[in-house]
Amino acid sequence: MWRNPSHPDRPLHAIVQPPGPALFAAIRDALAGDGPAVLPLVPGHEGPAIEALRPTHVGGVPRDDGAGVPDDVAVVISTSGSTGAPKGVLLSAAALRASATASLRRVGAVKGERWLCCLPVAHVSGLQVLVRALLSGSEPVIHPSFDPHAVLGSGADHVSMVPTQLHRLVEMGADLSAFRSIVLGGAAPRPGLLDRARELGARVVTTYGSSETSGGCVYDGRPLDGVDLKIGEDGLIRIAGPVLFSGYRFDRPPAPLDGGWFVTSDLGELDGGRLRVLGRADDVINTGGEKVVAAAVTAVLAAHPEVADAAVIGVPDPEWGELVTAVIVPADPGAPPTLSQLRAFCRDRLPPHAAPRDLRLMSRLPLLPNGKTDLVRLRAGT
Repeated sequence: MWRNPSHPDRPLHAIVQPPGPALFAAIRDALAGDGPAVLPLVPGHEGPAIEALRPTHVGGVPRDDGAGVPDDVAVVISTSGSTGAPKGVLLSAAALRASATASLRRVGAVKGERWLCCLPVAHVSGLQVLVRALLSGSEPVIHPSFDPHAVLGSGADHVSMVPTQLHRLVEMGADLSAFRSIVLGGAAPRPGLLDRARELGARVVTTYGSSETSGGCVYDGRPLDGVDLKIGEDGLIRIAGPVLFSGYRFDRPPAPLDGGWFVTSDLGELDGGRLRVLGRADDVINTGGEKVVAAAVTAVLAAHPEVADAAVIGVPDPEWGELVTAVIVPADPGAPPTLSQLRAFCRDRLPPHAAPRDLRLMSRLPLLPNGKTDLVRLRAGT
């Protein structure tokens, strides 16, 4: 439930360290109200977030310019979205527990089962693994980074991961039946990945959500218990329920709310009550007077047999306004697909104006720490 953050009385401690028992204990105490609110940060990337979000303490050391948070805020997640500017998402213990409780119920997890955390806890997906473990009454298995062999030998019952991680396990031909559930989020899986994972014994649950919704709040297209979902007239996905955040740090930017509904930046549609995410509104490319949803083109390109990975961006162009540009990792670097081949493949599946007009080849796509493609770097050409 939305609250206006108005009385910043609780200390906010930035914790700059890899996932481990100490960080788990700090989050446990923050949720129980026995310790300060926590701002988990990835070592080596903490500078901009500390400068923008001004915690009261960093590594236990007080800061003169620090500011507290409202009493009900347990965790602040630093997220940059597509702009690169850090903003702090304020999450209450009640919202995090509501999300974790509904998640455990949906995947059928029971008390005592162990969760594997192999995602950065500075991101809500990794944080929620620890919250689920707390509510399960079990010690989480915590890996400081993703190692496929360590994951397979973890002995955990449940794991959360991003598609890039699942892809690495699938490419190994690993037996994935040991996990009672694999909660997959952070980005849309490329075509064929889920089928291949399930052939290896995986029980995969796809999720949609954001830091503002305490992580994934739509599982396999259906909202979790207590979560409401609708599409506005503008085509944007709207979410309501007890999992919503309490606002942004220092109210910057203002929270995008519409009558109690959180207005996401994602376009979507509902088919029989099941959500289909079409792509981000700010990833719509205006080319020659036509609008192209970059995610739709990306999904088609990723299904091409000669493409290992793909992204689509709009590049400024004096004739077209923006040029639909395909960024491709070829399956065979020695024989990459040509632009004409990719255009023909897209024209068979999409409107003609959606076919890419330029092609960039890369050995791998740049990724953010949460596993999503770094579109800011792609647009900048770095």
